[in-house]
Amino acid sequence: ASDNPGKCHALPLDDRCQLLNTLVQAIANPRLQLAQDLSSPWAITTLERAQARWPEATLCFVVGSDLVPQILQWKQADQILQRCVLTVVPRQSWPLDRKALQQLRQQGAEVEVLNLNIPDTASSEARRTADPRQVPAALRPLLAQRQFYGFNADSDPVCP
Repeated sequence: ASDNPGKCHALPLDDRCQLLNTLVQAIANPRLQLAQDLSSPWAITTLERAQARWPEATLCFVVGSDLVPQILQWKQADQILQRCVLTVVPRQSWPLDRKALQQLRQQGAEVEVLNLNIPDTASSEARRTADPRQVPAALRPLLAQRQFYGFNADSDPVCP
């Protein structure tokens, strides 16, 4: 979880981190961990921290297809592209921008597009709708306890 300078976040970083940690724990895969101390608003800083922790590793920086057209405008984008394999996860309603992928490759990026089918869900949409299917079941108790996204302990999700 990070404070992306290009987004306006509805919840503070600590709350989003707690939600992410709850989801990681629910997935219960020993290869998956939340390393919040690597987090930075700047991708280059996150990659520098990860490289310091795992100096021999090939780093993969995972982004949704919605972010691909923005990457070349990121702080120190050229260094980001040199330090990692850019791993793109396609999102429904955000088709892959083939031109942007080509531009990234022309700038030296090693790009891998994952063959995944990620639902068309975003936190902004979850806040606008009352559809609990947009929220992983593992998160619902915490959302109700903290009254995030219109969830509360006494009712089904409600859109504020």
